[in-house]
Amino acid sequence: QMSKSTGNFLTLTQAVDKFSADGMRLALADAGDTVEDANFVEAMADAGILRLYTWVEWVKEMIANRDSLRNGPASTFNDRVFASEMNAGIMKTDQNYEK
Repeated sequence: QMSKSTGNFLTLTQAVDKFSADGMRLALADAGDTVEDANFVEAMADAGILRLYTWVEWVKEMIANRDSLRNGPASTFNDRVFASEMNAGIMKTDQNYEK
């Protein structure tokens, strides 16, 4: 955690240099979701960078193996369950934003 009162803080430039702009976005998005004072947690920025790196590597792997992935109609049981869950999530989101 960072606290100006304890002398433990970074400037924006230092933080972006250390965590990247995307790492900062993730950590800042997590920093103030409640009515309490927001705290920037360095561990969250580090974890965000690792998640981004892992995701980028997975995307590269999927692109490289595109020809070996299945194609055709999405008609298996798992396909139907996935579509149903996605539709249920969309409906819940729509209901929450209609209020």
